[in-house]
Amino acid sequence: MINAKKYIIMVAGWDHTPVRTRAAMSFLSFAAGAARKDGLYGRERSERGISVASKLFQSVIVQLCKATDRSVGVIDSEGIIVAASDTSYIGLPWVGAIGAITAADGKPAFWEDKTFRVFSSNGQRIEYAVYISGTDVMAESFSQMAAIALRIVKAHCDEKYDRATFVKNVITDNVLPGDVYLRAKELGFAIDVMRAVFLIRQNERTDAGVFEAVQSAFADGDGDYVLNINETDVVFIKQVDETVTEEFLCSYAEKIEEEIERVCGIEVVIGIGSVSNYLREVAASFKEAQVAIQVGRIFYTEKKIVHYQNLGIGRLIYQLPMTLCEMFLAEVFKKNSIDTLDQETLFTIQKFFENNLNVSETSRKLFVHRNTLVYRLEKIKKLTGLDLREFDDAIVFKVALMVKKYLDSREGKSFRG
Repeated sequence: MINAKKYIIMVAGWDHTPVRTRAAMSFLSFAAGAARKDGLYGRERSERGISVASKLFQSVIVQLCKATDRSVGVIDSEGIIVAASDTSYIGLPWVGAIGAITAADGKPAFWEDKTFRVFSSNGQRIEYAVYISGTDVMAESFSQMAAIALRIVKAHCDEKYDRATFVKNVITDNVLPGDVYLRAKELGFAIDVMRAVFLIRQNERTDAGVFEAVQSAFADGDGDYVLNINETDVVFIKQVDETVTEEFLCSYAEKIEEEIERVCGIEVVIGIGSVSNYLREVAASFKEAQVAIQVGRIFYTEKKIVHYQNLGIGRLIYQLPMTLCEMFLAEVFKKNSIDTLDQETLFTIQKFFENNLNVSETSRKLFVHRNTLVYRLEKIKKLTGLDLREFDDAIVFKVALMVKKYLDSREGKSFRG
């Protein structure tokens, strides 16, 4: 954590007048607090139109304006205003200011009745500079205090971003196993804490706002990371404790799904991996979340939240070779292929399974006479050789339907069973 008092004393030491001391304390107290909040520095660089600098600095600028009662803002390396107390200025080009800053050679620069001071640079290249209205002594002092405040926030942001990039490289296998712990040590990244992985996949259409929705509402801890993986996938890695349960994670995922639908108006599917105890296990948990979504789309199409630990027999079938699945279907349906069953028959079978092989309950749900259902079951027995009223035959048939779904998904077909 940043030692805010050290900076406050240093800045207040320029002039011990009450006005400057209060301003210094206001600046730095806010900067230290902002640096602790993920809302300011915890976001990965977004692909949305709003620049990352605006997100980082705007809240700080508002507070600086209140503390000094002066116009305050930030320009980037091209002279574009990226944050300002007067938001109508954002996006305006002040190219002349860059020339004045360059000529000042590290000292306060003056342009258009404003004082500029660089607070972030890369070698000889200016990254960001803060400006304060006025060119008096107070403006110079305020600009220096503002530069320190913004530098604190940016330093924390850069550290968090480096960690987020590191986590993304870990889960996508873009870092050598031998380098993982060395890099984690360099970044001060905790390697032995429990983490849950949520993979959020957008369905028919995509929205860049999904990242922001999850970041704003759920990434409330210093160990939480929201990562853009590709156009459709966002990963949320949340630090948890030993009391976490599968039920809690599924309930939490439901809240994420509801928030995304509320904010972005789109549907998503969320896969959840096993809770990892160590950093090296996060990549495995991410892969489990991927499998959860893939298996869910084949066997559990009605579910929006799929936990890897709850995949059941679907996970086993998903790992079987296609040739073995084809052999199984050939052995089960010796009389006739499963394709000979029409949609009405398949729907009847589905309802029969859903009602635990109960003939009376199934006929009631189907709005048919009990004898009609018995006739259909006899017809199925004649076609397939399997009596679904017998538990063993019902299990074989249920597995066969799932195997058929899996094969059809691999071949790009759709099977309604």
